[in-house]
Amino acid sequence: MSEEQVTEETTEKTAEVPIEASKEEAPSEDTSRNKYRLIPGEEILEDGVARPSTLAFMGMYVLGGLVFGVHMLFANGLDPADDASFMLKLTAKIIEITSWESLPIGFVLTMGLLTWANRMLNVSTSGRWVTTALLGATFLPLIITADNLIGALASLFGAEQDAFNFIPIDSYNYILSGAVFTLLFWALTYKYQRSFSYVVTTNAIIYHHAFLLSRSHRRILFDRISEVMVERTPMGTLLGYATVTIMTDSGIGLVEETVGVNAGAGSMPGAHAKTDDSTADKVRKGFFRSFFAFLTYQRTTRRVDHDPRHCFYKIRKWEDIKMMLNEMHRKHSQSNMLEDIKAALSNEAETES
Repeated sequence: MSEEQVTEETTEKTAEVPIEASKEEAPSEDTSRNKYRLIPGEEILEDGVARPSTLAFMGMYVLGGLVFGVHMLFANGLDPADDASFMLKLTAKIIEITSWESLPIGFVLTMGLLTWANRMLNVSTSGRWVTTALLGATFLPLIITADNLIGALASLFGAEQDAFNFIPIDSYNYILSGAVFTLLFWALTYKYQRSFSYVVTTNAIIYHHAFLLSRSHRRILFDRISEVMVERTPMGTLLGYATVTIMTDSGIGLVEETVGVNAGAGSMPGAHAKTDDSTADKVRKGFFRSFFAFLTYQRTTRRVDHDPRHCFYKIRKWEDIKMMLNEMHRKHSQSNMLEDIKAALSNEAETES
């Protein structure tokens, strides 16, 4: 075989590799275009895709671990030493007294307290779905007890007890129930954190969210950006992530929050002045109305919204994303366009001269 034939065969094999690679990459590109609903001619910038960090939802995993710890606590109880503190011995005694097999009152109260505290703290784990899940784990023992009670009452009237037992469980198993709840909660948390994705394209910023049956898609053009904010919490500084929020002139990125109780001064008994009231009574009622209105005054403030659906929520490559957003905003801003027009006119004038 001559050298020319070897060279031609080598060239043909080399040329075939990019074609095969492009065929393999084409489905992935089409999938991305359909997923983010890109318009014709729009492309995703290099390194322009971001997701929340796995550690961003660490609070959810910790909460699941706490629920499992409560289950294990009531499953095994406490066995304090003789020289243990009074509070530890009291806690062990309370757990022992309230851990009834048919109706675990202590467990329900403890889980209810955990659910209430998580809700009132208003942290990242205080959402509606998390609270609903915690309430389900809290009241499941009561549901099982009620189901067994209905079956027992039915048997007194000659009916088969199994026919009225909708839950095939005689008693609440702490270890099994805690393990099932925690593993399911962690799996849904992982699915939830993977449901967010953020993309910077040549034309816009895209926030995409797809979790179970819910879908959301937001598209922000670069010329709408008024400010790019970066927030790093102490935990984010240690773990290497930050939240990048896009502010626009229309208020995207902000949320209004009302502080105060609007009970109304007129609702206070005896606050209305009457025609036959003396001057002293009118002054006294006027003072109480003013004082009550002051106490119930509402104040509406605007704060930055860190909803994972509307910002680059706790991403690791926040520096690259921020730089990319600033560059694309400068490129698409009106001032930059005017400068380009001015430069083009200057070049045209120099060419004519």
